[in-house]
Amino acid sequence: MGRVAERGEQVAVRRVSREFTLLDVLADDVAGDAHGRRCVRGGKNRALSLVAAPEQGSLGGFIRSERDRSNMSEAAEDDADEAAASARGREVWIEKYRPESLADVKGHENITERLESYISRNDLPHLLFAGPAGTGKTTSAVAIAKQLYGDEWQENFLELNASDQRGIDVVRDRIKSFARSSFGGHDYRIIFLDEADALTSDAQSALRRTMEQFPNNPRFILSCNYSSQIIDPIQSRCAVFRFSPLGDDAVAEQVREIAETEGIEVTDDGVDALVYAADGDMRKAINGLQAAAVMGDVVDEEAVFAITSTARPEEIKEMVDLALGGDFAQARAKLDTLITDIGIAGGDIIDQLHRSVWEFDIPDREAVRLMDRIGEADYRITAGANEQVQLEALLASLALDEE
Repeated sequence: MGRVAERGEQVAVRRVSREFTLLDVLADDVAGDAHGRRCVRGGKNRALSLVAAPEQGSLGGFIRSERDRSNMSEAAEDDADEAAASARGREVWIEKYRPESLADVKGHENITERLESYISRNDLPHLLFAGPAGTGKTTSAVAIAKQLYGDEWQENFLELNASDQRGIDVVRDRIKSFARSSFGGHDYRIIFLDEADALTSDAQSALRRTMEQFPNNPRFILSCNYSSQIIDPIQSRCAVFRFSPLGDDAVAEQVREIAETEGIEVTDDGVDALVYAADGDMRKAINGLQAAAVMGDVVDEEAVFAITSTARPEEIKEMVDLALGGDFAQARAKLDTLITDIGIAGGDIIDQLHRSVWEFDIPDREAVRLMDRIGEADYRITAGANEQVQLEALLASLALDEE
């Protein structure tokens, strides 16, 4: 019996020796680095323990367990990496930080107070929101629905983008069917038409007839950039609210709140750069902050201007000063740098010139002359002319006038 036991141990040791080679190869599968070698060393020790106590498990089972443990470790590391990446914001911040109530809408307190009074009395008229993009029109409409209907707001709120669905069939089918449907215990439902100024004239006429046909059932909220594109019969049936571009203080306050919530370090000149690049558009400011936050640990002026493709105000001023001083060649070189190297669109340069004219330290007569040339170049670019040619012509006219 003793000799049989010895032979059994010798066979087990030989099996362990053969498996050591497998374990060395397994090191590449386990981790491929120092971590893998540590697993193998630990595995050898555990394999030897199997010789002394074979009843605790087979060596094949041990190898499988080592592989499983390594895979679990790698999966945990991958999960940690993904969590770190998502911490910087895979979610779009303009939706993540969209105000849930009218009280959270910044920059238009005079408008939100009037809208709150309608809600408190449960007496909402048809509304027309007019103003540039990113000023809170859509947010205010959704906030009204949430405050009126609570958790049931989506069942009582129909949102249509009139720039996509702009024909008369949309009014005849979707809007009328929604207006006819039951209210679910509420006095009325809301139909929100975004970009309503894109509706065709026939569609607007059909919408007017729908407003007449269902005077008590739905409430219409129309959003547009230009109220002049809405026919008078519709405007006369709505309470008109004009959303102006947001003030610098409102944009800066929102940027700092988001940066604090996301744990982002943003400098004062970074906030000023975001405010300048946004030009009253809250969406631009928030998108710029999210994009700049990915570029580095600190959001500063340089990162903001780089990510938003916006020219610095001093660069615009230098270009204009060179042209006004008669140095067309240097002014043209500066323009070429902005368009070719930085990649700024000609229309955006026109916008920045228009915004900055009265901030330049130039005589009023030259400012008026510059505004005249800006207006002419903007019209030609809008009509389809080459942007760079028109901007060079603008600078040339300034330089010629100086001579």
